[in-house]
Amino acid sequence: MNGIEQSCNFADAYRQGAVGLVLEGGGMRGVFTSGVLDCFLDRNITFPYCASVSAGACNGLSYMSRQRGRAKKSNIDLLQKYRYIGMKYLWTQHSILDREFLYDKLPHEVLPFDYAACFANPMEFEMAVTNCLTGKAEYLTDRTSETRIIQIAKATSSLPYVCPVVWVDHKPMLDGGIVDSIPVERAMAKGYALNVAVLTRNRGYRDTGRDIKNPPYIYRRFPRLRLALSKRHALYNRQLELVEQLEDEGRLLAIRPKRPLEVGRLESRIDKLTALYEEGYACAEEALKRLTGL
Repeated sequence: MNGIEQSCNFADAYRQGAVGLVLEGGGMRGVFTSGVLDCFLDRNITFPYCASVSAGACNGLSYMSRQRGRAKKSNIDLLQKYRYIGMKYLWTQHSILDREFLYDKLPHEVLPFDYAACFANPMEFEMAVTNCLTGKAEYLTDRTSETRIIQIAKATSSLPYVCPVVWVDHKPMLDGGIVDSIPVERAMAKGYALNVAVLTRNRGYRDTGRDIKNPPYIYRRFPRLRLALSKRHALYNRQLELVEQLEDEGRLLAIRPKRPLEVGRLESRIDKLTALYEEGYACAEEALKRLTGL
């Protein structure tokens, strides 16, 4: 399939409301996604469905509520002011993140989240979480409860080892990225053969981390979670390979950084984060030519 045919397929499917959206996580690398989604809001680009995970889910919520610039302000401006990432929170909240600020003070006082607009958005928005009992992904959403949707966002962003387990619907949950870092297969299972995937790594990237078995005393109540954690690097690389395969077949439009990133998962340098946000916006502008055909 040549480039012209691929462009026509995506543009035609987009106009028919048949293209899904997939948002990868990646911690502070997610500011790239913030830039992409702000570009979408500026151009009134919408989708009928979104599968998201971790930082992608948190950015996606501001896209759902159509609060342009909110994700950027949360991830860059307020990081500089409130310094909500740090080892000190391990002592007070058993987390590397200031969760009291991020999931209570931020959405309710500092930068109010528009729940009404979010719930009124017709896009089906799912957030991937890892069920600690089964070691499998679940895809959760909410249209009515402010408390529950924040709890889901907290769960999908709770990194293993450095964040506590979050209970949602009486089930223990952690970061969805443990078992589904790029939920494109979920979008396909929901009926979306063509998808736009916003990724936070350049094409060709592979995770060089080594999978190891966790000792029994780590997550001793959750043996299936331990098993999932022991395979996470290999699973992520298989997902990256699938994404590139779908992209080459013309079934996926990837919006990703063009170069290896200098931004880490817990990056705090504002200049690097700002540059990555701007790169995301520019990459989205370029990709929209193929998505819309204009």
